[in-house]
Amino acid sequence: MILNPSRRRYSFIQNLLTPLHRPLHPLATNPSKSIHNSTNTPYSTNFPHLLPLCKKFEHLKPLKATLIVHGLFTNKPLLGEFLKHCFHLGAPDLALSTFDKIHKPSVFLQNLVVRCLSDNGLYEDVLGVYARCQILGCGSDNYTFPFVIKACAALGAFQIGREVHCAVLRSGFGDNVFIQTGLVDFYAKNGRLESARLLHDKMFEPDLVSWNALISGYSLHGFYEDVFKLCQTIGAAGLKPNVSTLASVIPGCSRSGYVLIGKSLHGLAFKCGYSMDECLTPALISMYASIGDLSVSRCMFDCLQKKNVTVWNAMISAYAQNQESTDAFELFRKMSQDDVQRNVITFVSIIPCSEDLGSTLHGESLHACIIKEGLENQLSVVTALLSMYGKLGDLYSAKFLFDHMPHRNLLTWNSIVSAYVHNGLYDASLTAFRKLQFAGFDPDMISIVSILSSCSKLKANFLGKSVHAYCLRRGIHVNLNVSNALLAFYSDCCMLTSAISLFRRMEVKNVISWNTLISGCAHNRDVENAVILLQRLQQEGLDLDSVSLISVLPCFNETENLVQGMAIHGYATKAGFAFDVSLANALISMYLNCGELDAGKLVFEDMPIRSVISWNALITGYRGRGLQNEVMALLGQMIRDDQKPNHVTLLNVVPVCDTYLRGKSVHAYAVRTGTVLETPLLTSLILMYARFENIDSCLLLFKMGEKSNTTLWNAIISAHVHSKNPKIAVSFFRDLLRMAMEPDYVTILSLVSACVHLNNSSLTNSLMALVIHLGFDKDVAITNAFMDLFARCGNISCASQLFDGSLIKDSISWSIMISAYGLHGDGEAALGLLSQMRLSGLKPDDITYVSILSACSHTGLVEQGWKILNSMVEHGVSPRMEHYACIVDLLGRTGHLSEAYTIVKNMPCKSSVSLLDSLLGSCLVHGNVELGEDIGRLLLEMDPENSGPYVILYNIYAAAGRWTDANRVRSDMEGKQLIKVRGFSYVEGYQISS
Repeated sequence: MILNPSRRRYSFIQNLLTPLHRPLHPLATNPSKSIHNSTNTPYSTNFPHLLPLCKKFEHLKPLKATLIVHGLFTNKPLLGEFLKHCFHLGAPDLALSTFDKIHKPSVFLQNLVVRCLSDNGLYEDVLGVYARCQILGCGSDNYTFPFVIKACAALGAFQIGREVHCAVLRSGFGDNVFIQTGLVDFYAKNGRLESARLLHDKMFEPDLVSWNALISGYSLHGFYEDVFKLCQTIGAAGLKPNVSTLASVIPGCSRSGYVLIGKSLHGLAFKCGYSMDECLTPALISMYASIGDLSVSRCMFDCLQKKNVTVWNAMISAYAQNQESTDAFELFRKMSQDDVQRNVITFVSIIPCSEDLGSTLHGESLHACIIKEGLENQLSVVTALLSMYGKLGDLYSAKFLFDHMPHRNLLTWNSIVSAYVHNGLYDASLTAFRKLQFAGFDPDMISIVSILSSCSKLKANFLGKSVHAYCLRRGIHVNLNVSNALLAFYSDCCMLTSAISLFRRMEVKNVISWNTLISGCAHNRDVENAVILLQRLQQEGLDLDSVSLISVLPCFNETENLVQGMAIHGYATKAGFAFDVSLANALISMYLNCGELDAGKLVFEDMPIRSVISWNALITGYRGRGLQNEVMALLGQMIRDDQKPNHVTLLNVVPVCDTYLRGKSVHAYAVRTGTVLETPLLTSLILMYARFENIDSCLLLFKMGEKSNTTLWNAIISAHVHSKNPKIAVSFFRDLLRMAMEPDYVTILSLVSACVHLNNSSLTNSLMALVIHLGFDKDVAITNAFMDLFARCGNISCASQLFDGSLIKDSISWSIMISAYGLHGDGEAALGLLSQMRLSGLKPDDITYVSILSACSHTGLVEQGWKILNSMVEHGVSPRMEHYACIVDLLGRTGHLSEAYTIVKNMPCKSSVSLLDSLLGSCLVHGNVELGEDIGRLLLEMDPENSGPYVILYNIYAAAGRWTDANRVRSDMEGKQLIKVRGFSYVEGYQISS
C-alpha cells in the first residue's frame, strides 16, 4: 500500500534535536519487564482479542478511544500491539497520533515505532519521533540508533546525523557493529567518503554488510576505480560477494565504461544463483541498456517470473535512455494491466519519452495519471513534468507548475531556466537565473551550461565573463561540460582569442571540446587555425567524427579552398560518414561555395535520404551563383518530390523571381502553406514587390507583420526609397521612432538613401545627430554612406571631415572620397588620396579604380588616367567595362576621339550602349561627323528602339550644316514613331520640365 507522505520538515526536527547536546539518560530497563508492571483489567484482557478483528482503518479509531478512556496507555505491551496493528493496516498517522499521547514513552515503544516508520520509508517521521523521545527523557539503545542513522542517510540530513553520531559515542554504543555499519552507510551516502572509510577501518571485524555500505557509497559518487579495489579487498579477506555487493558494483561498470567487467560479474552472479534476483536484475538491465543491447535487457526482464516495481522501472528507463519511447509506453501500459503499483521513479523514467515523441498528448495523459495516483505533489515528478512541458514548447503549463510548487529545489530552478532557453526566451532565462540565486540556491553545472547558452544568443559578453569568474571561484570550471559551454560562449561571441586561451588551459578535453573550437574558428573565418586544430585532433589520437567534419567544412568557401574540402570529403567517404545527411548537406554547401556546381549536385543526387536542408543547401548555392532559372526548377522538383519547402527555401526563391507573376506565385504558395507569417519572409516579399513597384502589396504585407520587429520597418522604408518615394520613407521612419523603437544600421542606411533623393540639408543634419546619439557613427558602413551623402549634396568639407575623423577606413571609404573629389573637380586631391591609400597598406580594388578613373574623367587628367589604367594589371586587377567606360569618357571629353574609338574596338568585352552613347555625345561636342556616323550606325544596330542616338546624330549633322542627312535621320525617327524623352530637374520637391 502507498502511504501518505510525511508532514514534518528537517528544520523542525533539527530544533527538536537540540537536547542531543546534553548527556542522555541511562539505558532504560529491558522492555519485557514492563509487562509485569501493567494493570490487568477486563479491558486489558479483552483488548488483544479485539485487534485481529480490525480489518480496516476505521475499526482502529474506537479501540484508540478505549485506550484513552480506560487509561490503558500505561500498558506498554498492549499499546505496542495496537501501534503495530496501525502500521499493518496502513494507518501511520493514527499510530503517530497515539504515540504522541504517551507522556513518557519507553525505549521499547520508541524502538517499535521507529522501526515501523523506517520499514514504511517514513524517514522524516523517524527523526521526528526520535527527537520527541529525547525531549521527554526517553533513552536510546543499540536497537534505536540503526534506524535513526538510516533515516539520516536516506534524507541526506548530514548535520542531524553527526549529532546522532555524537549521541552514539556518549552512550557507549560506538563499538556496536550494526551501528557502525549504519554510520558507514550514512557518511558514504552523504559523500563523506573519507569519514566512512575511517569508521570502516576502525571496525574490529567488518562484515560483508559494512563492506557493501562502503562500496555503495563509492559507486554512488562515481569513484569506480575505488569500487573495484574494494571488491578485490573483500576477496582477499575471504568474503564472498552477495547480491547487494554486485548490485552496487555493476552500475559502476556501465557508467565507467567497464562493461566487460560488468559481464564477468554477471557470470559470477549466474554461477552463484543470483542472476534472477529481483534486487540484482534492475542493475543488469541498466548495464546492458547502457551499451544499447536492449535485447539482453528485455530477455532478462521477461525471464524474471516475479517482478517488483524496481524491475519494471529499470526496463522502462532502459527504453527511455535508448530513445525507444514507443516500447517504453507499451511497457508502461502493460505495467498498469498487470496491476503493478507505479511509483515516483516510474513516472520520472517515462515522462522524458513524451519529449522524444514530441507529443503533448502523451505528456498530458501522464500528467493525468500522476494526479490520479496522488503523486502530483512529489517534487521530482513535478520537476520532470515541468521539464517536459518546456521541451514541448508549452511554456504556459511549465510556468503554471513552477508557480504553484510549494517547495522548489535547484533541479526545479534549472528546469525552468532550461525551458526558457529551449524556447528562445533568453531574457526570461536570465531573470529566472537571478531569482534562483535570490532564493538562496548556488548555481551548479547544469545552471551554468544553460545560462551560458543564453549569454551566447544575446551576445551578453560581460555577463558571460561574470559566469566564467563564478565558475573559477567555485572551482566548477574544471567540469568538462562547463568548460565546453564556456568555449562555445567565447566562440559564439567572436572572442576567439579567449576561447583558444581557455582551450589551452583545459586539463581534460574531449571531441566536443575540439569540435566547439573548430566550429568557432570557422564561424570567425579563421581558416588557418581551424585546419591546424583538425590536424592536432588527429595527432592526439582522437577519431574525427561527423561533427568535426561538419564544423570545419564552412571554412572552405572559396575556390582556393576546394582541394582541402575535397580531402575532407575523401576522409568522410573512407570513414563511412559520407551518407550522413548533415555531413552531405555541408559538403553540398562547400562545393557550391567553391564554384563546383556539378560536384555539389552529384553529392545531392547520391544522397539516399534528402532533408529540406539538403534542398535548401543546393538552392542557396545556385542562388549565390545567380542561376535564377535553376533555382526555380529546383523548387518545382522539390514540390513534385513531396518535400515541403520551408521559409528558408522561400527566402532563397523570392529574390530570384524575375517576373511579377513568379513573385505572386511564390507568395500564393507561402499563404497556402502558412509560411507567410514568418517575419523574414514577409520582409523578402515586401522587397520583391518593391522591385516591381507594387507599393500597395508592400503596405498590405507590412500591416500583416509584427510591428515590434525593426526588420519589417526597414523593409517598408527601403521599398519606398527604391520606388522613389523618399518623403513617405521618412514618414515611416518617424512612425518607427514614435513607437519608441530603436533603428538599426540598416534603417539608417535606407534613410541616407532617402536623403540623397531629397537633397534636404536639414534632414541630413538631423539624421547625423541621431546617428551620433545612437553610437552608430563608429560603424564604417554608416560613415561611408554619410560621406557619399555629403559629397552628393555638395558639402565636400563635411565629407572630408568625416573621412579624416574615421578611425577605421576600408577600401570603400577611400573609393567614396576619391569619387567625391572627382565629382567636385579636384582631380589632384583624388590622385593624392590614391597614393595615401597605397601607403596605408590597403590595396585598391576594382571599385577604387572606377572612382579614380571617373575623377580623372571629370577633371580632364588624360595622362594620369592612362597611367592608372595601365597600372591596374600590374596590381592584379583586370579592367572591366566600367573602367573602359571611364577612360573612353575621359578621352571623349578631352577630344581624343580616335584613341577612344580604338579602345572601344579593341576591348576584350563587347562595348555597351551607354559607352557608345557617351562617345557619340563627345563627337557632337567636338564636331567629329565621320566618327559620329560610325558610332551612330553601331548604336542603331544594337538598340534600334532608342531615340537617343537619333537625336544626337541629328544634332551632329545640323551642326555641320548637313541638313539633308539631318532630315533623313528625323524622317527615320518619325517613321519608327520614336519620341524624344523630355528632361526635368528635381529640387526639394519641385519638378521643372524642360
